[in-house]
Amino acid sequence: MIGRFVTSKAGHDKGTLYVVTAREDDFVYLSDGRLKTLENPKRKSLKHIQLLNAAVEEELRGRLAGGGRVYNEEIRYAIKQILKNGGKVCQRVM
Repeated sequence: MIGRFVTSKAGHDKGTLYVVTAREDDFVYLSDGRLKTLENPKRKSLKHIQLLNAAVEEELRGRLAGGGRVYNEEIRYAIKQILKNGGKVCQRVM
């Protein structure tokens, strides 16, 4: 699930696109690289998010999952690319 794109289904941020940066039981930590940075991610219940059928590039996913250094600019760029190209640049997840 880490590295997947999600949208918020509930709350004041409804419809916002995020990247999953971590998971803890029934909660995920989300980042958009702007308001919700990697240093201060949004904690959200699994029932309040909608998984999209796309993920960030494999190299970035590996760093997110493995605890490697990831920059907010990389998250912003990935979100910008999926919005611009409808997910065609990003890896599809089945």
